[in-house]
Amino acid sequence: MRSIWNGAISFGLVSIPIKLVNATESHSVSFRQIHTEDGGRIRYRKVCELEDREVTQAEIGKAYEDADGSMIPITDEDLSQLPIPTARTIEIVAFVPQDRIDPLQMGSAYYLAASGAPAAKPYTLLREALKRSNRVAIAKFALRGRERLGMLRVVGDAIAMHGLLWPDEVRAPEGVAPEAGVTVRDQELDLADALMDTLGEIDLDDLHDEYREAVEEVIAAKAAGERPPEAREEAAPGKVLDLMAALESSVRAARESRDGAEAGAAEEAEVRSLPQRKTSSRRAPKETGGKKSTSTAAKKTAAKKAEPKKSTAKSAGSAKKTAARSTTKKTAAKSTSRGGDRTAAKSTAKKTASRRRSA
Repeated sequence: MRSIWNGAISFGLVSIPIKLVNATESHSVSFRQIHTEDGGRIRYRKVCELEDREVTQAEIGKAYEDADGSMIPITDEDLSQLPIPTARTIEIVAFVPQDRIDPLQMGSAYYLAASGAPAAKPYTLLREALKRSNRVAIAKFALRGRERLGMLRVVGDAIAMHGLLWPDEVRAPEGVAPEAGVTVRDQELDLADALMDTLGEIDLDDLHDEYREAVEEVIAAKAAGERPPEAREEAAPGKVLDLMAALESSVRAARESRDGAEAGAAEEAEVRSLPQRKTSSRRAPKETGGKKSTSTAAKKTAAKKAEPKKSTAKSAGSAKKTAARSTTKKTAAKSTSRGGDRTAAKSTAKKTASRRRSA
C-alpha cells in the first residue's frame, strides 16, 4: 500500500516513525461525461479569466478569497512555516474509553505502519499498551493543509487511526426529532423486539453492493452488444396506517424469509393428505362358490351353537357331583356327632357305677 504521509507518533518522549496509508478503498463505478449526439468526451479545462487561455498544472497555485473578492496568494512555503508541532507529527494528547467517542465524529480511516526496524519496538509498545488499557488514544495531526483530530486504536496487530471531526463541526440534532408528543404502547414495543429478534444478527462480510453489481452487468451487456437485463417488477407496498399491523406483517415476513433461507428453497412445501386404506376387501370373505361357502358357514355356525349346550351339560354334571359330595360330608358329620354322644354317655355311666361301689 502506498503511503500518503510520512511522520512520527509522539508518545510522551517516545517518537515512533510511521507511514500513513489508506485503510479503505472505494469500489463504486465511476462515469465520464460525454456529448450525447456523437459520444465525444466532455473535459473541463482550466482557463485563466484574465488572459482567457488554458493553463498547465505547474502554473496553478492556491489563494484565499477575501470578503471583498480579492485573492490573497498562499504558497506551500507559507504553510510549511506554520508554528504548529503537528506538521509532521501525530501528537497523542490523551487516552480515553472508546465509548466516549461520538460515532458522528468519525471520518476517514488510516493504517499506521512502522517505518523501519527502529520503529518496531516502540510501535509494539504502544499497541500492547492500548490493548491492555482497553482505551483509545486521542491525537492531533496535520494533513492536506489543515490540523486534524484523530483516534488511534488497535486492529489485529496494527494500529489504525480514524480522522475525527472537531466537536464544533458536529451539528446539534435540533428540529430533527418529531415535535408532537407520541406515545408508544408496550404491545408495539414487544412487536418491535420480536422483529429485531427475528432478523437476528448477520456477518458483515456477507453483505455486498448489489447496486454496483447490477451496474456492472448493464455495462457488460452493452459492451457485448446485448440487451441490458431488465429489472423485475415488484408490487408497490400498500400504505399501512396501522402501526401494529405493519409490525405484525414485518415479523411474519422476516420469519418466512429466515425459514426459507434455512431450508434453502424459495417455494413453499405442499401438504397432502395420505390416501385412506381399503379395509373392506380384507374383511369380506372371498366367494369361490356360493353353495360351498354357505354350507361351510352353516356348519361353523351350528358348531358354535352346539358348544354352549356341551358346556351347559358339563356345568350341570359338576353341580350334581358337588351337591353329592356336600351331602355325604353332612351325613358323616352327623354320624360322627351321634357316635361321640353315645361314647360320652357310656363313660359317664361307668364313672357313676364305680363311685357307688366305692361308697
